[in-house]
Order: sequence, then C-alpha cells, then structure tokens
Amino acid sequence: MNNLTFGNEQYQYYETICGGSGAGPDFDGTDAVHTHMTNSRLTDPEVLEWRFPVLVESFAIRRGSGGRGRHHGGDGAIRRIRFREAMTAAILSGHRRVPPYGMAGGEPGALGRNYVVRTDGSVETLGGTDQCAMKAGDVFVIETPGGGGFGKA
Repeated sequence: MNNLTFGNEQYQYYETICGGSGAGPDFDGTDAVHTHMTNSRLTDPEVLEWRFPVLVESFAIRRGSGGRGRHHGGDGAIRRIRFREAMTAAILSGHRRVPPYGMAGGEPGALGRNYVVRTDGSVETLGGTDQCAMKAGDVFVIETPGGGGFGKA
C-alpha cells in the first residue's frame, strides 16, 4: 500500500496509489494495480486539479520495476504531484527497505521510493512513513514497488 495525504486549513485529501502485483506459477504479475485493497480508486486528475491546488504532472507505469523470472512481477507506478500552495504532505508506504520477494527462484521487485523535488532543484528523500512541508512549486514523487517474479528465467 502507498497512502498519500496532503492538506492545510482549507484542503484535505487522501489517496491510495497502486503498485505491481507478484507473479505466480502460471501467470505474470499485473502492472499498477491495488493488491489486498478493494473498493478504492484514484480521483480523476481533472477533478483533483479542479478541487485542490495541485497539478498531477505525471502518472505512469514504472517500467522495469517488476522482478524477473519465468513469470515477471508487475511493474509499479510513478506519480508526480506539484503543489500550487503550501501544505503538509504525508506518506505511509511499504517496501522501501525490503524489496517485494520473488518465489521459486524469481527475482524480487524494485524497492519503492518517496521524495520531494524542491523548486530550487534539490531533492529531499523521504522514508516509507514520513511527512514534510510542501511549498508552492514543490513536487512530491512516489515510485511504487514492483511485484516479485516467479521461477527461474
């Protein structure tokens, strides 16, 4: 799970961001999907940007993040959100230190990463459970983990 919240005295928002699912004995993992989480979806970018002072700069599959194997793990996602005013952002996410494991000789998926790109170009690395003050122009980036592969390639 990758849970992002942000807000200030006027705005509050919570979203869950998908990752890659693990492969199995007769199937590849799925790219950019919620696993062990149901009845959840992201707000459409147009609605999010209309209701909140943020811009969804990109939301894409994180190619190559799934573990290799006879069956490949699914790739995670990359989400970049630019803030248009000051807010506090918090992240609660897993697989930032221990990669999603592979099975039966399959390789692990890539670790997730969380960081902020400040307006001056500096990068602030965040942990799996962290929070930070966002200023207008800062970009919060979430790179979600890929799923583990299954079987030797």
